Amino acid sequence: MKRRHLLQAAPAAAFGLSIAGVPLHSLAQTRKGTINVLVQPEPPGLMMGIVQNGPTQLIAGNIYEGLLRYDENLKPMPQLATSWTVSPDAKVYTFKLKPGVKWHDGKPFTSADVVFSCDVFLRKMHARFRASLAQVESIKALDPLTVQFTLKQPFGPFLGIFENGTMPMVPQHIYEGTDFATNPANNTPIGTGPLKFKEWNKGSYIQLVANEQYHQPGVPGVENVYFHVIPDGAARAAAFESGKIDIAPGGTVEYFDVDRLSKLPGTAVTTKGWEFFSPQSWLWINNRKAPMDTVKFRQAIWTAIDREAMAKIAWYGFAKPATGPFNSHIAFASTDVPKYPKDTAKAKALFAEAGYKGETIRLLPLPYGESWQRQAEIVRQNLTQAGVKVEMVATDVAGWNQRCNEWDFDLAFTYVYQYGEPALGVSRNYTSDSIAKGSPFNNVSGYSNPKVDELFAAGAKEADPEKRKAIYLEVQKILVTDVPVAWLHEINFPTLYRTKVKNPVSSGIGLNDSLGRATLA
Repeated sequence: MKRRHLLQAAPAAAFGLSIAGVPLHSLAQTRKGTINVLVQPEPPGLMMGIVQNGPTQLIAGNIYEGLLRYDENLKPMPQLATSWTVSPDAKVYTFKLKPGVKWHDGKPFTSADVVFSCDVFLRKMHARFRASLAQVESIKALDPLTVQFTLKQPFGPFLGIFENGTMPMVPQHIYEGTDFATNPANNTPIGTGPLKFKEWNKGSYIQLVANEQYHQPGVPGVENVYFHVIPDGAARAAAFESGKIDIAPGGTVEYFDVDRLSKLPGTAVTTKGWEFFSPQSWLWINNRKAPMDTVKFRQAIWTAIDREAMAKIAWYGFAKPATGPFNSHIAFASTDVPKYPKDTAKAKALFAEAGYKGETIRLLPLPYGESWQRQAEIVRQNLTQAGVKVEMVATDVAGWNQRCNEWDFDLAFTYVYQYGEPALGVSRNYTSDSIAKGSPFNNVSGYSNPKVDELFAAGAKEADPEKRKAIYLEVQKILVTDVPVAWLHEINFPTLYRTKVKNPVSSGIGLNDSLGRATLA
């Protein structure tokens, strides 16, 4: 049997007065003990078991916790679990939970919360976790501090699903027997993390405060973290430049400002903290509707798009053109697939072969800032040049969520995390059993191919790495031929921060679980 034990870290705490995140005259005073962070856009909610948008995970990932954390090499580290064992047949995983952990309302965290979170709440509300749960036969609380997961068959990536975005622990005593979607606690989230929810001033800031009963000595390292909502990109850059903001997470500052801001005194930039996510952007293509339901039309879309120019113009080099459904940083990614370089003439011919008759195609941008808007403009221009009539449909984040949830789009921008493993972060976007209204992060396109379903299922069950490699190469070739979505870029998000902030990134998911562990010099 294999066993891993608790790794302990106790960074020195830095405490002081909290005055940031409030009127600007206060910001001019000392900010010792407080970290000011940009968030863009304002999240639609903070209940991480229900909402998994990037801004939600950035904030709520410091409120909620999973059983494990992961380092930059994606090696699992203890969090709410102190150790775990794996049976010789790789089907039974037994976790020992950390004693003395409390929810933010003071109630004890136990194995009953784990069973409720996984087998009840997340099974119903979290599409990505539900896909992984298909591998699980049972989840049992053996005693208050021991929980056991029994799998139907070996599942190699299983230890990769225990971070807070995939498996956030939810308090049973608050949610059991309620309507999860409308529970009032969704507005005042209660977790076990190093930071607690304090206040949400809509359109202005979200304040988290130190969890003084946190279960790790020396953590949290600051008294307050304010997440500032500043809709205008120039104003966000100015706030960082002036010193009012300490951390600008990847994507919150426009990419054309990153180089200039990174040269300010006492400033650093890092692309670390995204290893677990491997972000991949693409265009959802609604496969349910004509003319998007034909392969040649979808191939034409991908052929029309200039991804190289887009990486330089919209992303200022912080993106790499995608070659298919697998980000190059995840396991079993291959470039041995059909290629679709930009070719307007070929795209026109493919549109004609597909029977396109000039219908208006609705294009839904992702409302996350100017780079995304530029990307949408480039796609509209590329498609127009290829003879397609395009209508841009502008929305806010909630509107984007709703349209994707209800499949009310023709083409829609997105970016999706791939979690280091095709069985965890890729298959959910292409398998038939992941087609379900209500989530913008499952198989939103409605693509269905029995062979692809079969291959993804086989890849998840197969233990031999070489056999898995062959399986996933075949599935990549099929997908790149069918083009269920138009893959755009692997995104390398740059995070700007003041060097007075120490240890801002301490895991493979970066700021999403590290801010409570950061300290101020």
